[in-house]
Amino acid sequence: MLALPFDPSPILVLALILVAGLFFGALSKMAHLPSVTGQILAGVLLGPSVLKLFTPEQTNGLVSITHFALSLIAVAVGSHLHVRRLRNARLRLFSMLLAESTILPLIVFTSVYFITGVHWSFALLIAALAISTAPATVMALVKETRARGVFVKTLVAAVALNNIACISAFEMAHLAARVSLDPTAQATVIEVLLAPLRQLGMATLLGGGAGLLLILMTRKVVRSDLLATYSLVAILLTTGLAQALGISSLLSCLVLGVTLANVTPDKEEIGHAVFDNFERVIYASFFTLAGTELHLDAAVAGGAIALVAISSRIVGKITAGWVAMRLGRAPVAIRNYLGVALLPQAGVAVGLVLVAQEDPALASIRTLLLAVGLSVVAANEIIGPLMTRIALERSGDAGRDQPRLIDFIHEEHITTDLRGPSKEEAIRQLAELLVSTHPGNLDLDALIESTVERESDVSTCVGAGLAIPHGEIPPGNPIMGVIGISHEGLHIDTPDHHPVHCMVLLATPSDQRDRHLEVLATLAKTIGTDAAMRSQLFAAKSPAHVCEIFRQQTFEDLNYILEEEALPV
Repeated sequence: MLALPFDPSPILVLALILVAGLFFGALSKMAHLPSVTGQILAGVLLGPSVLKLFTPEQTNGLVSITHFALSLIAVAVGSHLHVRRLRNARLRLFSMLLAESTILPLIVFTSVYFITGVHWSFALLIAALAISTAPATVMALVKETRARGVFVKTLVAAVALNNIACISAFEMAHLAARVSLDPTAQATVIEVLLAPLRQLGMATLLGGGAGLLLILMTRKVVRSDLLATYSLVAILLTTGLAQALGISSLLSCLVLGVTLANVTPDKEEIGHAVFDNFERVIYASFFTLAGTELHLDAAVAGGAIALVAISSRIVGKITAGWVAMRLGRAPVAIRNYLGVALLPQAGVAVGLVLVAQEDPALASIRTLLLAVGLSVVAANEIIGPLMTRIALERSGDAGRDQPRLIDFIHEEHITTDLRGPSKEEAIRQLAELLVSTHPGNLDLDALIESTVERESDVSTCVGAGLAIPHGEIPPGNPIMGVIGISHEGLHIDTPDHHPVHCMVLLATPSDQRDRHLEVLATLAKTIGTDAAMRSQLFAAKSPAHVCEIFRQQTFEDLNYILEEEALPV
């Protein structure tokens, strides 16, 4: 044991933990490992498993820091459940939620129950815990790898949804275990099924109410210090009230983030965003503190049961991810790596285990549940970050947050159901898509009128199945665009008399005409001259497949990275 020669104050403990986390995180990155892994290992090293530098009482005094960090991360994850942005991902996400709620727990339950011979209620609790993914770990790795794209959008939304599913499933499993293990406990099947609805309903009321209140309070506020203050109060209030009312604070903060993202999508200065400058510090302290909570001796106590639970969860996550993305008709990269990216597990699972520990009805399985639960979390939080980073890199999304020439077109800005039949009707359909998927108060009629007027002067049907109509929007906006794919083709006037299969509608502010010309040239040169890409693009099954085609090397060479000064203000 390596103890300090004096009793440190909580502030000093936090400072030392932060220094250790930042140092080991930097070492981990130098070794080409996720910084999260180094921070967790730093916590394990400083904690009761190795050096015992800090006592449990000293780190427990910082529990409010971890609660706030987890709440902040939950708000950030919830903000990715943006209905407008996820419009094209509905089938993928519904399939993922269904698979993670059925296939994954079934694999874990069957393995733990039949291989180890434990009581069915214990296996049911472990199976419910297996659903959760650590949102903090995933978010940290997305930031660290500078990842962005369809895979990341699907991953972050899936993390939010599977934590909701985990909390709901654990509520049912907990009540079922209580009835099974305590002869005096009574609950009907209806009560078991309604238990998660109570959690979800109360969390929605609390998180949604806090979000609406924050929006109302900041409606006319522009000062950054006041925005940060109001945001901090809203997050702390949501977390504190949730804990006092026995509601999941994670679920409540997720709803808070969802509310902010969907009610005021244009106002990004409130919520988790105001803490962006402190993000590195928050992550380092959170993961290092989490590492101090991982008791390696629990892995020994868990023994074979923990090994079965860990291995079956890995199989279940990968299987559920593959099946869900196959059902969701996702591109191959998402199908192969989404389950791998969902392996990290931490705060949610630990919190639910501790909740179960406080239930006297589960006294007969309390010790074993703690040992196995913490063992599974320890393994998944050490192995998981490595696998998530590999998945982000293999998916092709890593390193893509740098601004590119045509990076303003995302999955939600694409339709593979362009109908027409006339050019004017096709333009109207794309204009409606552009206005509905972009922030701001764009005038739909003005955009359509501007685009049709330009088309009447000079047709933008460039041939080879491509048309690039464009309209003008007020200055101060960024350049915007949407893409429509018609598999049958639109039979309109074109220079080569070929039907139009791809129409790109651009909305350009008057102060960005130079970039507009660059975009036009890039689209025309790539799609118009590359027959192989054109063939794939015109047959694309979904917007996600269009995004995948745009990542091909030919297009990447032309879709070059912009200098920061070239970005629209």
